[in-house]
Amino acid sequence: MAASTTTSFPVPAFSPIRAAVHAAPNRRRICPKAGHALEILGHAIEYLTDEFVHEGGSLSANNGQLEAVQLLMAANRQVYYDCPEAPSFRERFLSLLRWYAA
Repeated sequence: MAASTTTSFPVPAFSPIRAAVHAAPNRRRICPKAGHALEILGHAIEYLTDEFVHEGGSLSANNGQLEAVQLLMAANRQVYYDCPEAPSFRERFLSLLRWYAA
């Protein structure tokens, strides 16, 4: 389950969210093009969820608005996870130590 940024109701996700067990969250290197796509998708998700809440829509499995939000959220995750992971501070530090040792 995921939650909208402006509402607290849960929205089931289409694709599984990658979770790291007992690990710090990985950061991503987001290029300007992907950043712009994430921004647009985020605004679209926020707009649809706000519209849904203001209309007082019901949480049903066959609600077209909720399906649209789910599709946008899945696209948002896809764009984010397509960006390469940035090395952690620990990885950079160990790389620097190996470079000095060589």
